[in-house]
Amino acid sequence: MLDAVTGLCEGCGRTRDEIGLWGSLSEAQRLAVMAALPERLRRAYPGREACAP
Repeated sequence: MLDAVTGLCEGCGRTRDEIGLWGSLSEAQRLAVMAALPERLRRAYPGREACAP
């Protein structure tokens, strides 16, 4: 579910564009996005515990 304020998926932290392009991204591009997700979620939702490391 995309958060209307942040524009991020509330579960994984990806943007609408990242979700839409996911299948066409290279493995390196997907890994780069995934590496950024924990910090992105921490910034978007301070104080919320992450579901996964």
